[in-house]
Amino acid sequence: MQWQTNLPLIAILRGVTPDEALAHVGAVINAGFDAVEIPLNSPQWEKSIPAIVEAFGDKALIGAGTVLKPEQVDQLAEIGCKLIVTPNIQPEVIRRAVRYGMTVCPGCATASEAFTALDAGAQALKIFLFGFWPGLHQSVESGFTAGSAGLCRGGRDARKPGAMD
Repeated sequence: MQWQTNLPLIAILRGVTPDEALAHVGAVINAGFDAVEIPLNSPQWEKSIPAIVEAFGDKALIGAGTVLKPEQVDQLAEIGCKLIVTPNIQPEVIRRAVRYGMTVCPGCATASEAFTALDAGAQALKIFLFGFWPGLHQSVESGFTAGSAGLCRGGRDARKPGAMD
């Protein structure tokens, strides 16, 4: 499956509060982002995410990050989320989100984790670099069929232009 938005990036609004959420999401959408994640460890995400889905769900792929449990996927599906980002590989979280028609971008650090995620139905991967991106990228990419998934990369440090964490 192909990445579903025009810009192959996800705006992560970490720590945003319900009072700030609409303004921040509006700003990133106006800047050209069409996928937005509010991590579940953000304050009162249960208020922010539904408000964002209602206000911007027709303009962007809206969802949650730091999704760890299948029950969270159920809750997020009920409020209309279309995007699930995880910090790890939990095949049941991925499969459940896919059954709901959500786009899933799980975090992985090894080729085995990447292929486990893809086998579970993930459409993209959030790759944690830890200094070995070239080898992992080559290993994972060699197993893809054309157009099968997208690769996202986490770990940019704005204080060190060009550096990867």
